[in-house]
Amino acid sequence: MLDIAGLSASYGEAHVLNDVSLTVKPGEVVTLVGRNGAGKTTLLRAVMGLHRDIEGSISFAGRRIERLSPNARARAGIGWVPDDRGIYASLTVAENLTLPPVVHESAWSTEKIYEAFPVLALRRSSMGTQLSGGEQQMLAIARVLRMGSRLLLLDEPSEGLAPVIVQRIAEIIREITTHDIAVLLIEQNVKFATTVADRHYLLAQGRIVETLDNASFQAREPELLKHLGI
Repeated sequence: MLDIAGLSASYGEAHVLNDVSLTVKPGEVVTLVGRNGAGKTTLLRAVMGLHRDIEGSISFAGRRIERLSPNARARAGIGWVPDDRGIYASLTVAENLTLPPVVHESAWSTEKIYEAFPVLALRRSSMGTQLSGGEQQMLAIARVLRMGSRLLLLDEPSEGLAPVIVQRIAEIIREITTHDIAVLLIEQNVKFATTVADRHYLLAQGRIVETLDNASFQAREPELLKHLGI
């Protein structure tokens, strides 16, 4: 679904990513793990087309996309859920859901969204400013599912949320992967990450230093957390 080869990214003369290569398969959840400043968010932004000072190749569903605009990438089926959630404060829950276009036949219907996120059904007439952090996160994820995104880029989806909400988001991620949707996420909550992920890429100083399956990551968790400072 996603194939990144030799990706480097800079902010002016500051090199943030160096020769990064990774893949995410349909139905797979992959995490990016590393210290703050390792380049994790820059990598997601590069995939979405929000950071353009890059070298290397980015392919989605077999198509090179590094020259496409963020809008074109979204229409191709890449869904972006930033750490600030990107909710339109002046729109209702229902309006936030239905504003983006449907881009693929796999799109979830509004009814399915409300079934999966009952709180959003209850809050459908509420403005974005009236939602809690957990409700905003669920709405941000629901919005890209309603678009029919086939690759979800999630930046810290569990940050600052109550455990019961984190558990529900984990359940939703596991459910959507049964429909061959791929997920690439940044996550500092290791318990959450190991609950949902199939593989982990360890990022340090802008480079992939190790790739681990979930079982290997869990077996070495204390060592890795100490090394990565998480």
